[in-house]
Amino acid sequence: MIDTVRISAKGVDRVRAGHLWIYRSDLLPWDRDGAPEPGSIVSVEDKKGRPWARAFFSSESLISLRILTTEEVEVGWDFFRQRVESAWSLRKRVVSGTEVYRVVHGEGDGLPSIVVDKYGDILCLQTLSQGADRLKPMIVQILRDLLQPRSIIERNDTRIRSLEGLESRTAVLYGEDPGEVVCSENGLRFHFQPSSGQKTGAFLDQRENRRLLQDLAFGEGLDCFCYSGAFAIHMAKSCQSVEGVDISESAIEQASRNAGLNDARNVKFEVDNAFDRLRLYDHLKRKFDTINLDPPAFAKSRAQVDSALRGYKEINLRALKLLKPGGILVTSSCSQLIDENLFLNLLVEAAADAGRQIQVVCKRSQSRDHPFLISMPETHYLKCLFLRALN
Repeated sequence: MIDTVRISAKGVDRVRAGHLWIYRSDLLPWDRDGAPEPGSIVSVEDKKGRPWARAFFSSESLISLRILTTEEVEVGWDFFRQRVESAWSLRKRVVSGTEVYRVVHGEGDGLPSIVVDKYGDILCLQTLSQGADRLKPMIVQILRDLLQPRSIIERNDTRIRSLEGLESRTAVLYGEDPGEVVCSENGLRFHFQPSSGQKTGAFLDQRENRRLLQDLAFGEGLDCFCYSGAFAIHMAKSCQSVEGVDISESAIEQASRNAGLNDARNVKFEVDNAFDRLRLYDHLKRKFDTINLDPPAFAKSRAQVDSALRGYKEINLRALKLLKPGGILVTSSCSQLIDENLFLNLLVEAAADAGRQIQVVCKRSQSRDHPFLISMPETHYLKCLFLRALN
């Protein structure tokens, strides 16, 4: 028999609005036999006992319920297979020209806290809640049936798991550890470490934006927070020269190897703090035709929002000062807590302080293999603007 959790009127409003998270503060006191088992799938009811949804239950996280469906259906093998099949069907329509992309994007695919990335014939799986973690063997079998991967790697080494009371873990769930693999993205080749790289091995959500920048980039280019060089190497296809800067020595070493893999002789990578490099070039009056800013999330909690806004404004202000008239600035924020309006406002301020008139060439988000829900702003986390200096 499925356990029941009752929620407040505020919680019901969230379900009706299409949001998939119910917080601990919206749970009503337990009656009957007490709290459900951690990670179980529960029936969600209002205080009058009317059913509203089926959800993963978490005993530790502030997000106590992750809605799976608002229909009264059995949530088992067939349910999860259909959801994975639906996600895979979308990828077959929207993904092309790459061997690396996201197959399952959690809430965006109706599979809360479940993430699957594909690197050639290698899959990386993240189960980021108690409920998803309990279903790991089932998800692995479904992925094997549908995608026939060579290996499935568990990349449960993210901080989010600690909020669920789950251990940090990396392991081979099927097949063998592939070590480093080489896969194509937008016609270029890159080294990936599915078992050890950032996230599940790379930042896949910017793939389509990298392709567009390859088309628009020109002249002298600068890529700040370059990680393993994906943006810089795309830029190198169209620029005379490109500099890539990142504070991580291991990232720069991999970026240099990726440049060699693509015979990108017009790009060089250096270990440096991107803030310091931008300040230095501002002082030296150095100018560039194309600049890319793709920093890590500056705001990981609400307490960090103000300092994050200052950081974003500083790097964008300095980049605008370095940009030649007619130059292209691509600037991104992956901070979930910095919404699009906040990001746009700080760019307006940065442009005014730099004395630049800025044209928006296009406004973009995460790649189409990272779909977001219109009812869940949290799933629309990546902001990416292509800007052009008019003066």
